[in-house]
Amino acid sequence: MKIYSVLDPEFKAYGQIVTGLDDAVQEIMAALATTPQPDGVGYVPTDPVLQELPAAVQISEHCFGGMPTQLGWCNGHNTKLNCLEYHRDSEFNLGTEDFILLIAKQDEILDGILDTSRVKAFRVPAGVLVEVYATTLHYAPCHCDPAKGFRVLVALPWLTNTDRPVMENRTAEDEIMTARNKWLLAHPESSEARGGAKVGLSGENIDIVDII
Repeated sequence: MKIYSVLDPEFKAYGQIVTGLDDAVQEIMAALATTPQPDGVGYVPTDPVLQELPAAVQISEHCFGGMPTQLGWCNGHNTKLNCLEYHRDSEFNLGTEDFILLIAKQDEILDGILDTSRVKAFRVPAGVLVEVYATTLHYAPCHCDPAKGFRVLVALPWLTNTDRPVMENRTAEDEIMTARNKWLLAHPESSEARGGAKVGLSGENIDIVDII
């Protein structure tokens, strides 16, 4: 698997680089550096350390057009795909260290299944604020250096990734909704699939440990 950069033209179909918010980026990175970093992968939808920053207002205004926004993090160590998810809105990521996103396109899902051969890897340099489009499938970041791991901002619309609405399943997508504003495709080898998430990935459970 080739690891592209988000600065390469290949990324344009999946997202874009956000510029012009240098002061907010520096403020968020300083706060993000104080957040926990587990041996595995940890995720917090909203962290007061980030949510109460003046920069949170800039993210809401400039990235989400003034919509209520949550600033959380995904931190730790990881090299595997395991799952892919999507939201109805873009997600914004920013890392204190370089990290890698394993991503694909929503329109590559066929009959509820995505072949993992469609997945591409993109390296995000530290300090680069990146928008991942709503139609881009993504999941936990991967580290570039196991000694450093990753600490990555996850900015999303308010209440995303919190408890799933209590409702009757009526559409095909309802079967893969695992939280508010979160639709997830699990690989059969993943812990999420063993925990009951619907299997929606076929092919190799990609692991980039040997190419980073």
